[in-house]
Amino acid sequence: MQVTGGQIKGNRLAVPRRPAVRPTTNMARQAIFSILENTAVDWCRVLDLYAGSGTLGIEALSRNAEWADFVDQNRKCCDIIKRNLEKARLSDKAHVYCCSAHKAIAFLNNKYDIVFIDPPYSDPTANDLMANLALSKLLVENSVVVVCHGNRFPLNSSHDGLNLVKERHYGDTFLSIYQMEPRS
Repeated sequence: MQVTGGQIKGNRLAVPRRPAVRPTTNMARQAIFSILENTAVDWCRVLDLYAGSGTLGIEALSRNAEWADFVDQNRKCCDIIKRNLEKARLSDKAHVYCCSAHKAIAFLNNKYDIVFIDPPYSDPTANDLMANLALSKLLVENSVVVVCHGNRFPLNSSHDGLNLVKERHYGDTFLSIYQMEPRS
């Protein structure tokens, strides 16, 4: 697995060796960042939920995000994310939380410009997570949420002001891009 763009393009990243981890393919990551680069979204703070090896958040840091928080509940994944950040010399721009995505949404208090959600395709709770995220204080006006998912559990088109704006399909990976509308 390699970083596909930015300052550390080509940097190889370690990936956990277990069947439950499904790294986002290079094609899907390139598509995600092409879409993001063509939107007027800020790249200050990034949240990578179900981070796995951290490829999405590290890619964002490589492309000039100022800070990234990584969340994964698997200790081995958290250790790999930390090693990947060290190898890429990005540890001073990130923090790794080893807990569930649902728990992280409950205790994090940062505001994020971009949130990546890449749960296991067999996880039926993505809509619940999106609903909780939309109601949280983690999103600001125009925050973008990128969900990488399978088609087994369709996602809702709206979650309390977090609205679907684009959908793409790359092999088994579906990308759903949401944006937060202004809050009243």
